[in-house]
Amino acid sequence: MSLDLNALKKAELHIHIEGSLEPELMFRLAERNRITLPYDSVDALRKAYDFGNLQDFLDLYYRGAQVLLHEEDFYDLTKAYLDQCRAQNVTHVEPFFDPQTHTDRDVDMATVIKGITRALSDAKADWGLSYGLILCFLRHLSEEEAQKTLDAALPFRDHFIGVGLDSSEKGHPPTKFKRVFDRARGMGLHAVAHAGEEGPPEYIWEALDELGVVRVDHGVRATEDPALMERLRKDQIPLTVCPLSNIRLKVFDHMSQHPILKLLEDGLRVTVNSDDPAYFGGYMTENFEALRKDLGMTDDQARRLAQNGFDAALVPTS
Repeated sequence: MSLDLNALKKAELHIHIEGSLEPELMFRLAERNRITLPYDSVDALRKAYDFGNLQDFLDLYYRGAQVLLHEEDFYDLTKAYLDQCRAQNVTHVEPFFDPQTHTDRDVDMATVIKGITRALSDAKADWGLSYGLILCFLRHLSEEEAQKTLDAALPFRDHFIGVGLDSSEKGHPPTKFKRVFDRARGMGLHAVAHAGEEGPPEYIWEALDELGVVRVDHGVRATEDPALMERLRKDQIPLTVCPLSNIRLKVFDHMSQHPILKLLEDGLRVTVNSDDPAYFGGYMTENFEALRKDLGMTDDQARRLAQNGFDAALVPTS
């Protein structure tokens, strides 16, 4: 009998909490906050989830986030994601949040962080979730704005464990944010960054050597650089790979082309994650199931991928 992938104990290290905003909740929050969405139904919104590239997705992602205004909105958003985690035996999470997506709309930093962390804390108390929250800078904005965002978050320093870098990768190399990452690491914050999704392998080198990241988010284009592959294998730098996301955003045309199992067998510390599950068609279990269906993932490989998630965590796991 094959391993029950839903029952498999899992950790998720690459999840944008705003990317877990399901259409049904988006419409409920829009109604609650008296916001008009440019879609007349949940079905119409779901039909818009046909992305040609990362920017197509980001345009919809930022538009959807506009329904998040109050602490209770961020609580409801996070709780809905954590309910999915509980149902899929995801016992440890290290979610990203994008404060600039909200503060640029005059939503206070405290509103964002308090709503998210209250839901995380409740899940820890209710069913034993372990977690660590990561603040991400939007790379299409300036480093100066990232510095201001870090300043605004410092009163809540105890609520997050690290900083990350996300949004549009092309044309925004990691070195653009070297000073703010140096500053964050000096405060004892962990550093992670998106690199090597649509950006070249050079961005992965920069994330490692210039930003001092301890984990690379995505990183799948490392396969184009043998020296980088050896570096990642030798140093056991975790890659938080997001299979369904990579297909929906056309990083690969079909899951059968995805290199995650080859990376695993080559000795790299790869993990499975959902990225923006409301937009990409699946949470953790669905990502594991896609690897079994299209890549022939074995039960042993599934167990190793799941264990890698716990081994790559930045804080103690449950």
